[in-house]
Amino acid sequence: MSSSDIEKDVIKGDTGKVFVTSPADAEDYYDPSKESIWTRAGLNLESFKRAPGSTRGLVAHGDIPLELVAHDNPLLQQKMKPRHLQMIAVGGSIGTGLFVGSGKSLATGGPAGILIAWIIMGVMLINVTQALGEMAILYPVSGGFYTLAARMLDQSFAFAFGWNYVLQWAVVLPLEITVAGATMGYWTKSVNIGVWITVFWAVIMFVTLLGTLGYAEEEFWSSALKLTVVIIFIIIGIVCICGGGPSDGAYNKYLGAHHFYDPGAFAHGFKGVCSVFVTAAFSFAGTELVGLAATETPNPRKSLPSAIKNTFWRITLIYITSLLIIGLAVPYNEPKLVDPNATGAQLSPFVIMMDKAKINGVNHLLNVTICVSVLSIGLSCVYAGSRTLTALAETGYAPRCFTFIDKAGRPTYSLAFICAFAPLAYINCSDVGTKVFDWLVALSGLSTLFTWLAICITHIRFRQAWKFQGHSVEELPFRALGGIYGSICGASLIVLVLIAQFYIAVWPIGGNQGGAKAAETFFLSYIALPIVIAFWIIGYIWKRTTPKKVHEIDLDTGRKVWLTVEEMRAWRAERARAPLYVRIYRMLFSN
Repeated sequence: MSSSDIEKDVIKGDTGKVFVTSPADAEDYYDPSKESIWTRAGLNLESFKRAPGSTRGLVAHGDIPLELVAHDNPLLQQKMKPRHLQMIAVGGSIGTGLFVGSGKSLATGGPAGILIAWIIMGVMLINVTQALGEMAILYPVSGGFYTLAARMLDQSFAFAFGWNYVLQWAVVLPLEITVAGATMGYWTKSVNIGVWITVFWAVIMFVTLLGTLGYAEEEFWSSALKLTVVIIFIIIGIVCICGGGPSDGAYNKYLGAHHFYDPGAFAHGFKGVCSVFVTAAFSFAGTELVGLAATETPNPRKSLPSAIKNTFWRITLIYITSLLIIGLAVPYNEPKLVDPNATGAQLSPFVIMMDKAKINGVNHLLNVTICVSVLSIGLSCVYAGSRTLTALAETGYAPRCFTFIDKAGRPTYSLAFICAFAPLAYINCSDVGTKVFDWLVALSGLSTLFTWLAICITHIRFRQAWKFQGHSVEELPFRALGGIYGSICGASLIVLVLIAQFYIAVWPIGGNQGGAKAAETFFLSYIALPIVIAFWIIGYIWKRTTPKKVHEIDLDTGRKVWLTVEEMRAWRAERARAPLYVRIYRMLFSN
């Protein structure tokens, strides 16, 4: 039996797009291809009208019970292509955390400290993305992991972490715009940062206007640029460390691991390592976006496995390698890393290394890349926050107006809500700009950890319900690398990181200064926890829900793969007959 024989109940329209067949009335189905190109692109007034129905653009595999066919075909349109998902997974979250935040982390934790912190977070994140991939491919529902948490855990819990996730991205948006504006100060300080904030805000609003496809294309090309520049940086860094830099620069002789001995591998010992976990989490924030995007790609079973597996290569080849180069090339006591008068890209260890090497031009390329990166993350803020807010409204935990989807596939009111936070960037025009940066990083960093913890717990509960209700893991179209134990490992690492962060919040580097300063230091490190708890309490008082038992969990609604164990065995047996090089490629990069 071939793989094409077991993909049932799927037809292709005249445009070649794949649709799920449905017994529902034809008028419930909306075909955007019949609209004008200006409407589909979101560039005329007609595009802002409510979409009349679902596009039913999600591919289904196997025999879906007729009563479930019409469920969870979201109004959001399936415009993302596999190349978009893969680049979002590989380069989408590369931004401020890596390019700028890693500088302060190097000064605080030392070269070995940042490697340890990023490796621990990387191992945890691989387990998180594997768990997310397993669920998102089976259930490509609107709202992704938030909707699954509401279904498999507890609606009050999902309400807490759903709103936490929305607010996380809402506050990161002005942060990214601020950093983009500050980045321009590398070239000129004659233009007020408020002007640059306005320009970058306008750019984000324009790309947002283009909808899902505009975001996806921007992510594809910006990720390509980021990956190219990081690879160039790694190559130049290796040459410089080996003493191949310009004769008038700092890298005209072999350096090797000198900075691991002088000034040392750790800046502040154990506390230094603990203190950089939040920045590491912030640098990885957005990796889970592939789970949200599953509902906006036609065939998640085909395109999502590659995106999930590419996360491993991004963590190992991009983050760990570039951080190793930074630790070898820039000492943690480099004054520019903590220069109080420097902002944005001037604090980037990537730019500092190029300036020290006196390699003309590359520092400017890096600065341009940082600027593009922060804009890319800013657009991810709008995308992730708006989609989650729409799902909250669909489940009754946000005003119904946020369920509005227009003919261009945009959640219009949800987009407006998230974009309304962008003017907070103008706070940076005052003297408290750096303080705001610190608070926003602290809030978004821990919020990200809570989101990943929720994904791991949701996956554990899903596997328990899947087994209890008589299903086999062989039915799953994509299986998480570590199974339920991988999620347990990921959740355990997150809890350990939260404990480490609490330790730093109570006993910070340099000692507790007491009074208001001590309180500020604590909440700067742990502000997200009381916010999540407050939302959880509000959600419980509002809906009075309790955690679901395994036999109560709905494993059918929104499910898009209904292949039996025998059909999945036949599919895997066919793929096992492929040539060795094809099987190796699939194992590393595909499914």
